[in-house]
Amino acid sequence: MNTLKRYKWTWLLLAVCVIAAGFLVSNALGLGKSKLPVMGQVADFTMENVDGKTVSRDDTKGKARLMYFYFTSCPDVCPVTTFLLSQIQNELKKDDLFGKDAKFVSISFDPKTDTRDKIKKFGDRFFADYNGWYFLRGDQEETRKLMVESFKIPLLGNDSTNFTHGNRIALVDQDNNIRRMYDAGNPDDVKIEEVVKDIKNLINE
Repeated sequence: MNTLKRYKWTWLLLAVCVIAAGFLVSNALGLGKSKLPVMGQVADFTMENVDGKTVSRDDTKGKARLMYFYFTSCPDVCPVTTFLLSQIQNELKKDDLFGKDAKFVSISFDPKTDTRDKIKKFGDRFFADYNGWYFLRGDQEETRKLMVESFKIPLLGNDSTNFTHGNRIALVDQDNNIRRMYDAGNPDDVKIEEVVKDIKNLINE
C-alpha cells in the first residue's frame, strides 16, 4: 500500500512538472495569446533607397517591419520619432533580430526636397543600420496615396515648409498586413519594450 502511495505521488509530481513545462514553452512562443488584428494591407510600391537601389514592398516581405513616414526638414516630431526607432533598432540587435527577422522602412513624403544625400545624412544622425533600415524616396503623389490610403495617416501641405501630418508608426507582418498603428505623439502608446515585444510575437507567429 505504501509503495502504491509513493508511486501515486511520483506520478502526480511528474504530471505537475509536465504541465508547468508546457506552460513555460507556450508562454515563450506566445502561444495562447491573442494575436494582433489585421488592420489593412500595405499596397505595393517601388521606391529608391539611399544607395540608389530600387526597393519594392515585397523586397522586405517575410520580415516583421516597422514603417514610418517623415520628411527630413521636419522641425519637431520626425527627428524625435526616428530617434525612438533607433532605440528599438538597438534593442532588436541585442537578440540578433534586426536585419534578419525584423526591418524598418522610413519613407519620405517630401521627395522633391529630400535627395538621397539629404536622407542619408538624416539617417546617419540616428546611427541607422542600413542593412536592415531602408530610407526610401519615390514619386510624391504615389507616396501620398500609400500613406493616406493604406495607412490612413493624414497629410496636408505641398512643400517642406508647410506640412501637417499624422505621426504614426505602423507594425507590418511578414505578409504585408498592418497589425498595429502606434501613435508616436503619445509616449504611453510607443513604449520601446512593448514595441519590441510586438515585433517578437509577429516573428514567432
